[in-house]
Amino acid sequence: MTPRPATGTTAHPGPAVDVHAHVLLPTIEALVDGLPGRAEARALDARRNGPAALAVGGPMVHERIPRLTDAGVRLAAMDAQGVDVQLVSPSPSHYHPWTDETTAEKVYRTANEATAEHCSAASDRLKGLGLIPLHHPDLAAPALEHALEQGLLGAEISSHAPGRELSDPAYEPLWRRAEETGAILFLHPFGCTLDERLDRWYLSNSVGQPTENAVALSHLIFSGVLDRHPDLKLIAAHGGGYLPTHIGRADHAWSARSDAGADCAHLPSSYLKRLYFDSLVHDPHVLRALIAAAGADRVLLGSDFPFDMGTEDPVGALRAVQLSEADFHAVRGANAATLLRLA
Repeated sequence: MTPRPATGTTAHPGPAVDVHAHVLLPTIEALVDGLPGRAEARALDARRNGPAALAVGGPMVHERIPRLTDAGVRLAAMDAQGVDVQLVSPSPSHYHPWTDETTAEKVYRTANEATAEHCSAASDRLKGLGLIPLHHPDLAAPALEHALEQGLLGAEISSHAPGRELSDPAYEPLWRRAEETGAILFLHPFGCTLDERLDRWYLSNSVGQPTENAVALSHLIFSGVLDRHPDLKLIAAHGGGYLPTHIGRADHAWSARSDAGADCAHLPSSYLKRLYFDSLVHDPHVLRALIAAAGADRVLLGSDFPFDMGTEDPVGALRAVQLSEADFHAVRGANAATLLRLA
């Protein structure tokens, strides 16, 4: 791999690294198709998103299947974007948090193995993440272990599981094992618990995803998970949602109320510098605020490749923020190269 210079900037030897890219795995859908609970899950998804979103989403995904499944097509698209390396995670549609324990184990094993196979087509440019079934906490740490055994760098997790938040003590073995191994955890919501309130105008995504990120990160911060596991390597998709740019309210609550700070040792905003965030916020002003809140060393390039709620030009979107040269290159790829231990 020969990293290309970022257009319009001083040549830089480091690769451009996109940490938010997805792969579609038809074998998982074949595995769960027709199982008890599948129809009910689809009905819930339809209620949460609304008929208009489903009518648009189906053709959108179908048009992108080559980029989602064919490594050669993916690499050509990366070249066009000026991206050298992608961190590839399973499409969030593969979570299936309704499955029983036996099926959930089959799903994560299939996801881990299929993602590793996809990335093996260009192992210097495609790095992979597995999948963790949070709805069966006893499977979480074994799923991470299995992902690492396949040569993946870690795993993708959702913002919650039915009836459980990320603050649930049942996930302690997962956090502990991720910290011990140095595995990457990529926090990417699947669905939003606001349900039918967001069933029009694609609010389920435009409002729901940032909300889910903010809630999930708040559970990790306020519950003390990040105090107990200070070396956890967690990347939050979508710039961490609303939390990083509205962290002042959390800080005020922590300072003003004994119940808010009962389980959290430090000011909430201080934990932003223990987390990583992708750059996919769709607004240069918001991205600048995210970098100011978390630090330029904690923000990583992200595109949500190749979905329509992503960006076709992640490097260009970063350039629009008009950062210093050092900060630009840090976010463009230097931070991720260090985090992912790229050669």
